[in-house]
Parts: sequence; structure tokens; C-alpha cells
Amino acid sequence: MNLIITRYCSMLIVLLSLIGCTGDPQTPLSAEGEEYQSLNVLLITADDLNYNSVGAYGCRIPDITPHIDRLAAEGMRFTNGFVNIAICQPSRQSIMTGRYPHRNGAPGFDPISRNVTTLQEALQEVGYLNAIIGKEEHLKPMDKFCWDFCIREEDVASGLGIGRDPELYHDYIAKFLAKAKKESKPFFLMANTHDPHRPFAGSAQEKRAWGEDPPKFTRKITPEEITVPDFLPDLPEVRQEIAEYYTSVYRCDQVVGAILQALDESGFRENTLVMFISDNGISVPFAKGNCYLNSNKTPWIIRWPGQVPAGAVDSTHFISGIDYMPTILHALHLSKVPDMDGYSFLPVLKGQEQKQRNVVFTQLHKLFSGREYPMRCVLNGDYGYIANFWADGQFHFTGDALSGRTFQAMNGAAASNPAIAERVELLRFRVKEEFYDFRNDPDGLQNLIHDPELQVEQERLKRLLHAEMKRSDDPLLSAFEERFFDKGGDGGH
Repeated sequence: MNLIITRYCSMLIVLLSLIGCTGDPQTPLSAEGEEYQSLNVLLITADDLNYNSVGAYGCRIPDITPHIDRLAAEGMRFTNGFVNIAICQPSRQSIMTGRYPHRNGAPGFDPISRNVTTLQEALQEVGYLNAIIGKEEHLKPMDKFCWDFCIREEDVASGLGIGRDPELYHDYIAKFLAKAKKESKPFFLMANTHDPHRPFAGSAQEKRAWGEDPPKFTRKITPEEITVPDFLPDLPEVRQEIAEYYTSVYRCDQVVGAILQALDESGFRENTLVMFISDNGISVPFAKGNCYLNSNKTPWIIRWPGQVPAGAVDSTHFISGIDYMPTILHALHLSKVPDMDGYSFLPVLKGQEQKQRNVVFTQLHKLFSGREYPMRCVLNGDYGYIANFWADGQFHFTGDALSGRTFQAMNGAAASNPAIAERVELLRFRVKEEFYDFRNDPDGLQNLIHDPELQVEQERLKRLLHAEMKRSDDPLLSAFEERFFDKGGDGGH
């Protein structure tokens, strides 16, 4: 297969030199000015993969993710890994800037602000090659990400099987790694599978989207094999769609395996730091596009030969998407970029304790449609508090996660099932505040916002959220103070 870098990407690479994104390659330097032995970086992302859909994270389907599980066995697995916003492009741009969406200029499907430094800009300054395979349209403006090598999923000539073909991923990554070896440059590679994003493998939705020649899959998961998540009703149509989702999960794992195989074959394995994450949770009601545990929690795996012990599990520290960029810069001994919201968890990878890592903040602004559903959330090891700024009892929630058979089945069953009707009502209209005991109720089935025994804990979390909103110049700070927070100390509902 001949390497094809699309005309669009090629033109951008030429233009980058005119706007300051490219420069003369130089030996990477540490923050102290010392010569540093180059470390390669590989970030593998899944698209809409729920944290507990991975075998290493407790999925009950046998051998559903053997390659991801192997990666976890070879490195460290975090049980409290999160993204800060549970929707594709804003999540990825937050990861690549170390900033919350409201701080990088891209609260929705928008380009980041030009005065915000990206990880790729920082790496190119010290001689790194930057490459992306798939999902390149979710990092904008493209010239800010300095791609030296770019394979677009949508390009007919060099497509990735609609982002779902393991062989194509293997071949393109092998070509890029050969380029890096030939040029004797360290690299940053972001490899993005499009699974298990909708449409799910083998579904009617997939046939409508791609006709009679959809992406192939080699294992079909049946409804009998799956367990319906507790935050969804166990209806036949729901069970069928979740099975189709898991068929996509298995294919996602095959792509991950192909990516890792190409890395192993290249000879770069031992000096490459690999991380695996998902951009957000599964695209069904009460997950993607919200602030629940199933919205923002992600499988987060790190393999770093000689540095991170194999088979390690961290269940103590909370890490999130905004921490990725500062951690990579720290691992490469590069100076921290100013004004990032996240901070490095490299000490945790080195076996040290970071006492302040016991809370994470998540948010939502607007969906792909442009409809705005502003939410803010704070989570710790026990509880989660959510403020729904949009909930007024009239404006209703919609989005990609409600486009499939699962929500259709729930909506249909609501007419005769009061429990399902109550869930549909909450999904569509929400309430102003939600508070969950996520340790004992991870699926957020019982809103405890009015529980008198938990008022002190609620107030504590609201104070943490208020402080972070104030620190990060959150545009909703005033609205939060007016509607949800009594600065005198009483809190409010």
C-alpha cells in the first residue's frame, strides 16, 4: 500500500512554516537545559468506549478486549481515570491543551483559540515528529496541531475503512514509524480508532449510514452474551443494541492490537510511552453527553517499559484529561506550558503519592447540534454533585446518545412502565441539582440531593466546585452562585 498523505494535510504542513509552527529540528532539551534521551509517545484513543466495557475493567464477556487487557497487564491501570467533558471534539481538544473547554476557547465543536499552546506545538519546538491517524477533524484549527504525518478517515484514497479497519491502521502506522526511524527523530503519534462510536457494527443504523458495504467485523456478540448496564432497562431492543455495541468494542480492540503490533515490529517498543484512553463513555442515555460516572470515567492505561511496573493498578489517585499534556511534558523533561489547568501525574507513575489527587471536575456546554446543555460536576471517591444550569422543566435533552434503539425502546416502554417513565422524564428534563453516592450507586439511580444526612457532604463538594470555577474563570460562576451556592455557607437547592 502506497503512503498517501492527503492534499489537505500536505498543504497545511507547507503552510505551517509560514505561521511559526515549524522550525529547525533540534535536540530535545530538558527543562534544566540538559540533553535528554528522546522518548517516543503513543496515545491510542477509543471513541465512545465505556470504562467497564474492557475486560481488565470488569467486562464479563470472555475475551472481549484481549489486546487492551494485555496492555494493562504490561503497564499500569488507573481505576479513577476521567475525561473532563463527555463529548468527542471538546474532550480531545481538552486533552491536547491541558485546559478545560471554557479555557481553551472550544466549549463545543469549535476550534481552540490561537493563543492556546497545544502539546504538538510544544513537541515540534524540540524536534518531534507529530502524527495522527484518524479523528483529525476533531482537533481544530488543524495548523495548531502541527501534523507532519496525517491520515484522514474521510479521504477515499487513504481512508481507514471508516476508521475501523485493523490492517489499514497497522500499515499506515508502520509507514509513519519507518519515516521516524529514517529521519532519526523522536515522535508523538495519536492513533484514534472510530469504534465503538455509532453506528454500531451490524446494526440497522449502520446499514442506513453506509449502505450494503459497511466495515467488516470478525466476531458478532449476541444479546445472550451481554449484560445490560444497570442504568438502562433490560428490554429486548436495548439488549440487541448493546450487543451491537460490544461487536464494535471487539473490533476496536482489534485495531488497538494492530497499532501495538506495528509498534512492536518497528523496534520502538522499549523507548515508547504508550497511553490508552477513551474520549468519553458509551453513546446511550445517561452516559455520553452528560456528567454521570458512565459519561466521563474512562479506561486509562499506561505502558512505559523500565519505568512503570507491569500489572500495576492505581485505585487511589484521580487523573483526568487535562492532566495528559503536563504529564507528557514532565516525562520528557520539558518545561511546563503556562496556564494549563491540569498538572502532571508523573510522580504517581513513579510510585509516589499525590495527596491532592482525590477529586475531578467535569462539565458540558453544548452538543454537536449546537444545542446548549450547560452542566458542571465534581466527583470524589464517594460522591458526585451535578449542577444542571439548563434544567427548567420545559427545555428537553436530545443528542446522539438518544438516536438509537435504546432510547426508542425506553420511550415506548414508558407508557406502561412507571419506573421507566420516571427515568425517561429525568433524562429528557433533568432536575436542577443531582447528588449521588457513586461508591454504592455507580450508575446514578438514586438522586440524594434532598437527603438530610448528606447535606454536609453536598456542601463540601459544592465548595470545591465553586473554588475551581472561580480559579478557572468559568463563565457560569455567577449563575452558579445565584442559583446553587450560598457563599455564606448554607448551600442551596
